[in-house]
Amino acid sequence: MVAATLAVGLLIGNSQLPIPALAGQSGEFLVGHLITLAPAVLLLYGTGRGDLRTESVASRPLRRWDVVLAVSTAAVSLLAAMICQLAVSTGIAMVLGRNIAGYIGLALILHPLIGYRLAGASLAAVPLICAAAGWRAGGRPEPWAWLLHDGDSHVAMAMAAVTLAAGSVMTLVLRNPAGDIAESK
Repeated sequence: MVAATLAVGLLIGNSQLPIPALAGQSGEFLVGHLITLAPAVLLLYGTGRGDLRTESVASRPLRRWDVVLAVSTAAVSLLAAMICQLAVSTGIAMVLGRNIAGYIGLALILHPLIGYRLAGASLAAVPLICAAAGWRAGGRPEPWAWLLHDGDSHVAMAMAAVTLAAGSVMTLVLRNPAGDIAESK
């Protein structure tokens, strides 16, 4: 999914989606800001298991393996984005890699709190909220709307990395997430 998302994102390039702004001015909302949801949603689907209460007491460290899979996927997306950036020399490659890693971090944060089904829906709302309310005057993105920043934004990269780290810790620390118990009934 990461390879397909990067390929489609590079082919589409800087194609924009028309999104009305609710606050401030509207900026450039790229297709690449939206399609990078796919790997995170697929990861949520893959980690959403049938009987999560049983798996939480299993002898195998399933939550740790979930975090390893998520962080590995984010690392592969960033590495592939850097290679594409060097080969193609376009700013969209780093946007794609950073946003995949950031969305995976958000998925890791949301899954323990509300379960994988609601996390997928909530995750899909993030780019729409950022597109509608994440712009300052002059069409520049707000600092908190990391997914709208250019590929060379160090602040956005740091925010995506912090989100991934926070999601990893949250997934490892929460032993009996409320969403898991509700979904397993």
